[in-house]
Amino acid sequence: MLRAVLLAVGGAALALALAAAICHAPFPLVMWLTVIGIALVGGILFERGRYKPAVSGHPGPGWIATDERFVDPQSGETVTVYYQPSTGERRYIGR
Repeated sequence: MLRAVLLAVGGAALALALAAAICHAPFPLVMWLTVIGIALVGGILFERGRYKPAVSGHPGPGWIATDERFVDPQSGETVTVYYQPSTGERRYIGR
């Protein structure tokens, strides 16, 4: 829900920046709206691709279970972090 609100606010800021630029509004106002819009939309989209949800099952051969465990706030299940030494990749596996 918060993600959708922030995307809407960022999109509105970008739309206002475009409208302000078309109406020849002062440059600082246009830039402020643009920066705010890009920061909100870009941050939400970056976060969406960066953090992957936990999956079920074992990740496969070559993966090492770490001592890192936490409770996923969305599902409420315990998540174990697995590490692939050859690539440095981490996977989050729910139980």
